[in-house]
Amino acid sequence: MTAPTAFSNNLLEFLKLLKENNDRDWFNEHKKEFKKLEVDAKRNFNVLFEALNVHDDLDRLKNFRIYRDVRFSKNKAPYKTHFSGSFYRRKPALRGSYYLHIQPNNKSFIAVGFWDPSKEDLMRIRKEFEIDDEEIRAIINDENFRAIWGDMVGEELKTAPRGFDKEHKAIDLIRKKQFLFTKNYTDKEVVSPNFIVEVNASFKAVRPYLDYMSSVLTTNINGEPLI
Repeated sequence: MTAPTAFSNNLLEFLKLLKENNDRDWFNEHKKEFKKLEVDAKRNFNVLFEALNVHDDLDRLKNFRIYRDVRFSKNKAPYKTHFSGSFYRRKPALRGSYYLHIQPNNKSFIAVGFWDPSKEDLMRIRKEFEIDDEEIRAIINDENFRAIWGDMVGEELKTAPRGFDKEHKAIDLIRKKQFLFTKNYTDKEVVSPNFIVEVNASFKAVRPYLDYMSSVLTTNINGEPLI
């Protein structure tokens, strides 16, 4: 890994001002400043990508654009007020992805897991939890894991999905539509010289979860390989 890299206070301050002046005229007046900050931010995302690739196998990094798609939104503000990027593991063997979100006022966070599983993947995961929930619980309830990542979060159904017993002992897992873990950061932490190092360590700690879910999604219900 390269030398410790920090996001700058200038980036956070720019995003604060953008939130207060979220219009094209203001943005165009400050576009030169934005471009410089964008280059610096993307460099940090690339540093994290390289660090993750030391202990995982990533396919690509996607840096999300600052421009919002407002066509179908009631909120017509043209710009996002954060920087973010997703780090995709190499399919088909490795599933799940990592996400880094930089936003001022202590709203930065990282996330990992499965944001929008396909219909087939969702059913496969639910069936696995129906058959055996002990292995996944051992991973996500591990003391060291929980100290970093806390509880699984994400959208879930209010009741059991069709075809599943609402009284099943794993119904809390089966009802889920997303399988995510998140960790929040303060502005002070984001601008710390060791921020990327810390984020990388947190992502490394989640590997048992990703490896388990990958094993589920690359085998059938009988445990036979699909790839």
